[in-house]
Formats: sequence, C-alpha cells, structure tokens
Amino acid sequence: MNLPPLVQSFVLHFGEMGSRWGINRTVGQIYALLFVSPGSLCAEEIAEALSISRSNVSMSLRELQAWNLVLLKHKPDDRRDFFTTPDDVWLILRTLAEERKKREVDPTLSVLREILMQRPASEAERHAQQRMSEMHTLIEQLTHWYEDVKQLETERLATLLSLGAKVTKLLEAKDRVVSLGRGRRPNPANKS
Repeated sequence: MNLPPLVQSFVLHFGEMGSRWGINRTVGQIYALLFVSPGSLCAEEIAEALSISRSNVSMSLRELQAWNLVLLKHKPDDRRDFFTTPDDVWLILRTLAEERKKREVDPTLSVLREILMQRPASEAERHAQQRMSEMHTLIEQLTHWYEDVKQLETERLATLLSLGAKVTKLLEAKDRVVSLGRGRRPNPANKS
C-alpha cells in the first residue's frame, strides 16, 4: 500500500473488520481510505493507494454505493467519478443501521410472519412455532425501538448513548420507588 503508516494501519484494520461484518475486505479498505481522505478520490487513485486492480475498485465502489455509504462527486473539467464519505459520522451510523435493517432484519421478520401463519402439523412444529413467535416478538420490539430512536435528533441520540449504565441505574431507582409505593398502599381489609 502506498499510504502513510497511520492511515495504512486504519485501512488494514477496517478491511479485517469488514470481513467479520460480512463485507469484502477490499470494500472495507476502500471505505476506510475514503473516510480518512481529505478530499474525494477517483477509482484510479484508490487503486494506486491500495495497490489493487481497477476492476476490484469498481466492483467495491458499486457495493458501497448500493449501501448508500459513499457519495459521488464531480470536479470541473474532469470526466471521472470521484468518491467520498459523508462528513457526519452519525449519518454514516444511521445509514449503516438502516441498510442492515433492510437487508437482514426485515427479511427475517417476513419469513417468521409467514411461518407463524402456517398451521403446525405436529407437536414439534407447535414447539418450534412457539419459539419462533418469541423471536418474532423480540425482533418486532427491537424494530419499533429502532424506529423511535432513528427519529431522534443527533444531539439527543448522542446524549442517549452517553448515558450508558446511568439508564440502568435510573430504571433500578424507578423500580425501588414503585415498590415503595406498593408497600404503602392501604390494605382494604383494614378499613375502619
């Protein structure tokens, strides 16, 4: 690779992580390169920087475009396509979440709905359907939560994420208050 050591470390790591996330290593490397580049890059510049073929770059860029993760730019007096990533990391996070939901969660929910609508033919199928129903309910709850969260303004979302364990403590405090309130209720049998 024809990159400064710091950038090369990031690009290589992102390629490795990309393969763990289910994307091609080259796609991950190209995305990382575009993310840290100060300006947009054309396919030839990407191929040269990463020492990969132009055709591999083209296929990888098409995949990144299909995921809505890169922006196409044009420069005056240059017919080539240039690519970059959004500047806002929150927009990138939101795009990734939405694309993964469309590609992974929504099809799973559809299959579960279809299976749950079928009449079980045996006790084993009834048991399996019950388990699938539990999974469907959980995924639906997560989907509704996601729909609520994605509507949050970025500042509110950042605040929510920064709360971390404080949310758990708040819920525990709420539970203590509720249980105290239940303990103080007048007993209807003790009416005078």
